[in-house]
Amino acid sequence: MYERLRVDRSTTVDRVVDALRAALFAGDLEPGTPLREQPLAEALGVARSTVREAMTMLVTEGLAVREPNKGVSVAILHPDAVADICRARFVLESAGIRAWYDAAEADRDRVREAMREFAATAKDGADPEAMTETHLAIHRSLVALTGSARLIATADSVTGEARLALARVDALRQDAKQQVASHRKLIRLLEKGELDEAVDELRRHLAGAEESLLEAIAMPPT
Repeated sequence: MYERLRVDRSTTVDRVVDALRAALFAGDLEPGTPLREQPLAEALGVARSTVREAMTMLVTEGLAVREPNKGVSVAILHPDAVADICRARFVLESAGIRAWYDAAEADRDRVREAMREFAATAKDGADPEAMTETHLAIHRSLVALTGSARLIATADSVTGEARLALARVDALRQDAKQQVASHRKLIRLLEKGELDEAVDELRRHLAGAEESLLEAIAMPPT
């Protein structure tokens, strides 16, 4: 009955959103930068309507803002939002830590693999964008221990806002070895079953992340 039904899962709008999102996360488009339809359409080789739809999706994700008579611009991460993001991350990730024993072995393996990839990225030269990707993969894998697709989606949304500043954070820190050691300590506590201690370590880790994010957004664009 439905054999002939097909759908292209990757539309032009999706690809434009991916391209803009990558530029935002890499820091190529600074917070507050206006997103102009015509120049973006010309640069990407697509119609203005496609860019307009893509920008609407970025606004929905909280990565851009639309203001009357001003158009769309890259969202600015404010200090109060940083604190709220870190609170939300703690709730989500600590829930994953608490679920360590009940989690599927495949989900626990994903945490271990994310740690290995982060360490390998740091060893390869600590490119800020790659560091951000592999760093966040560890934290996402912690949330995934809950086995809840909804919590994972919530974590992705929360982290998306923070990613506007995370590449700059990793560039500022220049302490890849220390970051790897910090995450390894957290994973070791999990492996030993010391969940209360792991939650405490996560709390300290996110407090440091909040401090670094505040420092990053306080710095003027380069």
